[in-house]
Amino acid sequence: MTTRKVPVTVLTGHLGAGKTTLLNRILSGDKGKKYAVIVNEFGEIGIDNELIVESDEEIYEMNNGCICCTVRGDLIGVMLKLLRRPGRFDAIVVETTGVADPAPVVQTFLMDEDVRRQVELDAVITLVDAMHYPLRLADSQEAEDQVAFADVVLINKVDLVDADALASVERRVAAINPYAARHRVRRADIDLSKILQIGAFDLQRFQALYDFGEAPAPHGCDDPDHEHGPDCGHAPEHQDGGHAHRHTISVASLSLRAGEIDGNRFFPWIQDLVKEKGPDILRMKGILALKGDERRCVVQGVHMIVEADHQQAWPEGEPRASRLVFIGRNLDMEGLRRQFEACQAVASCHELE
Repeated sequence: MTTRKVPVTVLTGHLGAGKTTLLNRILSGDKGKKYAVIVNEFGEIGIDNELIVESDEEIYEMNNGCICCTVRGDLIGVMLKLLRRPGRFDAIVVETTGVADPAPVVQTFLMDEDVRRQVELDAVITLVDAMHYPLRLADSQEAEDQVAFADVVLINKVDLVDADALASVERRVAAINPYAARHRVRRADIDLSKILQIGAFDLQRFQALYDFGEAPAPHGCDDPDHEHGPDCGHAPEHQDGGHAHRHTISVASLSLRAGEIDGNRFFPWIQDLVKEKGPDILRMKGILALKGDERRCVVQGVHMIVEADHQQAWPEGEPRASRLVFIGRNLDMEGLRRQFEACQAVASCHELE
């Protein structure tokens, strides 16, 4: 009998973006669920724990270092401690410090076998401060990485900026990560069903929403209540003082398509690729049609960690097509395209008859 894995939501975003406000909305708004909460602060004395609303949830504070580096082992320890208390909660929420690189946090759920066996990473939710995000991009690499790793981006505090500034922020977010679902919010107020237990990290929601096509042409998005997705991609530029400026975005994304894939070609290629370019690969995810396998193969990776697993069989009548997405830095986009296409299975003489 298979035990249900506990879903984990990671809340990230730079300092002041609204993570604790969103966490309070989760704890006070989702009455049908009980959450275990892990709050990380950078510094010996934490205050976020005291800012969380009164509740009977299980709250653990980690303030002896940044969750993304010095205390990742502690994160695993807290997780395992929680998991020894079955039935006390329905899901786990991890709120990272504002200066956290999300990659090691995500890797925790991919690397540790005890954790993987009992929990599943449901989604990485990144909050962006609409007023201050351009400044954060200028002075913090983490601000860019937090968006690059997101499954959902909440552009918060939209009531504090004008329409042009908001559109500029949206363009910059879309340039970094065109695949994340995006929502404009005020005071982190959002329907919780759009961010909790949505299965975004394991590609179920990703597959349903995105066709892995190239980013579409920019268009206007002035409705603050519009639910933004991949059809809302924008070029990374904005108007400042009446003149157009193009910002340097170090993160780029690439969508690849192919037919059936030869696993004997693909897996050695991807392993060699992450050995060489792992530090520059922020996120990788895809669905492969492996030759000779009736099931979808789901591939996802963070830096040098790659995992592959099987989903359900391909639906009858659905084309067996392979799709792969990279989000990273300093990637040879055309080279990746050629190499992925070279992994396609070659039809045998019998199949050609």
